[in-house]
Amino acid sequence: MTGYVLQKLGYALLTLFGVVTVIFFLFTILPGDPARMMLGQNESAEQIAVVKKKYGFDKPVGLQYLYYLNDLSPLSFHSTNSDDYTFFSEGKYNAASLFTIGNTTVVLKTPYLRESFQKNGKKVSKVIAETLPNTVVLAVSAIIIAMVLGVFLGIISVLFKDGWIDKLIQLVSTLGMSVPSFFSAILFAWLFGFVFHEYTNLNMTGSLYYVDDFGEGKHIQWKNLILPAIVLGIRPLAVVSQLMRNSLLEVLNQDYIRTAKAKGLSFATIIRKHALKNSLNPVVTAISGWFASMLAGAVFVEYIFGWNGLGKEIVDALNTLDLPIIMGAVLIIAIVFIVINILVDIVYGWLDPKINM
Repeated sequence: MTGYVLQKLGYALLTLFGVVTVIFFLFTILPGDPARMMLGQNESAEQIAVVKKKYGFDKPVGLQYLYYLNDLSPLSFHSTNSDDYTFFSEGKYNAASLFTIGNTTVVLKTPYLRESFQKNGKKVSKVIAETLPNTVVLAVSAIIIAMVLGVFLGIISVLFKDGWIDKLIQLVSTLGMSVPSFFSAILFAWLFGFVFHEYTNLNMTGSLYYVDDFGEGKHIQWKNLILPAIVLGIRPLAVVSQLMRNSLLEVLNQDYIRTAKAKGLSFATIIRKHALKNSLNPVVTAISGWFASMLAGAVFVEYIFGWNGLGKEIVDALNTLDLPIIMGAVLIIAIVFIVINILVDIVYGWLDPKINM
């Protein structure tokens, strides 16, 4: 088991290294001057030169890449020269100096995702810390909706197999998997937040918290979660309902189910007590992967509903060319993908003895 876990962790680190490399070079080779993106098009050449030196943009691409890896690494090396980009300062890094050799200080720190171009030098890590929890709340809510309704619809399909209810559920599931999330978001926002607003009391846009007019602090608004959670959960709901139906039909053909039928148990009792639990394995496996996809899929949903999460922050950063926020957010999403996939592999390997561990 230990060797299997170490192997998976090794793959995860290699994958993360590849993701970091792709992110850096993808955004580095983009047309445009990062210093000019920060200052605007009307700044002087002297100001641009100062910014380039401060952030290391005046160095060769290869050296900038090493700077980026050094910023992300928990164990990093920094210069004692205040004119260098890698100069260690406690205000810049959340770190502790271990020891100094000559002009180099070895530091143990949290990964440094750099500073926003457009938010007055605000740290990217702080921006992500403020928005990621809202995205997690939205993703978890969508997964719960997809899991509960998907399993329920899958069971209903089996109970009315080949009937009009079964065919209707399969049709709706197919549509749910086919319709893009941004289209569903626009449709739901207009329909339930505008047309039927007096009946639903739901808003077209709104985030989890709002600040009152008197400045007395944040207040939670759970109703603003309903529409974006439903929209984000439509596609996984469709997948879960289909998986549940197919898995349940397969289980119902097993020998022990025939034995239960021979004992005179009702069909509903057989499903509830014998078939349901064994049918959930592929559903649980699929839903764990969907959770990671929620963070990426939430981008347009959050933007359309005005949900102040990481997805909306990415769109805003794209509009303003705020590269550090884009790079940091994409990296965080990639890490979530990797961590969830590695955990699923480890748990699945532990549960299934047929997997070579």
